Amino acid sequence: MVSLVIDGKRVGAFEGETLLQVAQRVGIWIPTLCYHPSLRPYGACRVCVVEVEGKEKSRLVVSCAYPVKDGLVVWTDSERVREARKKALEALFSRSPHIPALEELADRLGVARPKESGLDGCVLCGLCVRCCEEIAKAGVLIFMGKGDERKVMTAQSEEPSSLCIGCGGCAYLCPTGYISLKDGKIMLGYQVIKELQPQDHRRAKG
Repeated sequence: MVSLVIDGKRVGAFEGETLLQVAQRVGIWIPTLCYHPSLRPYGACRVCVVEVEGKEKSRLVVSCAYPVKDGLVVWTDSERVREARKKALEALFSRSPHIPALEELADRLGVARPKESGLDGCVLCGLCVRCCEEIAKAGVLIFMGKGDERKVMTAQSEEPSSLCIGCGGCAYLCPTGYISLKDGKIMLGYQVIKELQPQDHRRAKG
């Protein structure tokens, strides 16, 4: 066991836990978007940042991937944290301004909703890619490109993909609805990933 202080409250934690896991366990809210307990931490959305005090100065870290250490002093709602989360959310909004998951976070964090249209509805949280790789073991979805050109694509050019097992995990975890189950198909935007067969429907529902 290790001991740390979160928002002035001393809490115990197990070695190997992350700051986010400890905060959630003791009832301290930290916003998340790209985090899922069944997947390896990714830290892409950066809305889960917290401030960790250091010997000389504090620093911002992504709580979903930062392991606890004995003696840590952590702030989850400091002015610096709020500003960082605001910037992170604004960056996500620039891609998908009218997504319920983002709007809910914006309301709670006090961030104004943009009026302009975004890009394709994908916020690059990586949940679909990681689910396909780590849980389904199919490797259908991948990231391609860098910066503003970065996007989620299928690993094969063929449509639908012969690699997809039809589990529907990508659509279930997608926070924006860019990947969806529609009319018996798993869709990536307007691209068909998989046309579900009867056995696939049972798997997707499970």
